[in-house]
Amino acid sequence: MTGKIDLNTMVAKVLCPDIVFEGIMTILTRFDTGKCRQFLSLMACLFTLCLLWPGTAMAHRVNVFAWVEGDTVHTESKFSGGRLVNGGEVRVYDLKGNELLSGKTNAQGEFSFKIPQKTAMKIVLQAGMGHRGEWTIPLSEIDPQQSASEPSASQEEQKKTSETETVKPSVDLDQLRHALEQSLDKRLSPVLKRLAEAQDKGPTFRDILGGIGYILGLLGLAAYMHFRRRSRDLEAEKKGR
Repeated sequence: MTGKIDLNTMVAKVLCPDIVFEGIMTILTRFDTGKCRQFLSLMACLFTLCLLWPGTAMAHRVNVFAWVEGDTVHTESKFSGGRLVNGGEVRVYDLKGNELLSGKTNAQGEFSFKIPQKTAMKIVLQAGMGHRGEWTIPLSEIDPQQSASEPSASQEEQKKTSETETVKPSVDLDQLRHALEQSLDKRLSPVLKRLAEAQDKGPTFRDILGGIGYILGLLGLAAYMHFRRRSRDLEAEKKGR
């Protein structure tokens, strides 16, 4: 076995689990041809890289979460592993693509801003190295009164007549509604935050096993096609003799 094959075997031994390594070595020892063993050793290294790739990709996925409290929008950004995004660029757009404002996250991964205008907004986070996350805030969260349907003309007339006949209550309904909305925002924001974190979970054990099985299937198919071609070449050489 050449030094190159020994190096590949050593890498597979370090990175692969013992069961996977023993299976690979069993396949390698069944063939005496140097090219075949070199091919399978290379496939073992590719298999190892495929195992490591999903974990690396998941570790760098970035997410942004936003919620409204009164006239302020709060955002929190973090990677899927839980690491907070420090210095990430946050840009706020309306649904037509017009940029409303921009800023950067602090050391706690937070960025807050006053609502620039009463419109639905899309918050885009750029965390560097191509990592991007988005969150959309609907108009119903920005201005609940505007999103509700306007009363009809008959309702307006009835309202005017009732206002003239009754005495204005001591508590303004608009102020009461605004106070209730602020209270609900404060109570619901932790719940929404937990829901967003629950969606940001890594691959399950079942997903990992499925990925390993898929990769092993591809390796087996590649090995089968390679040795089938090799056997045809050997048969052609025998017939030529």
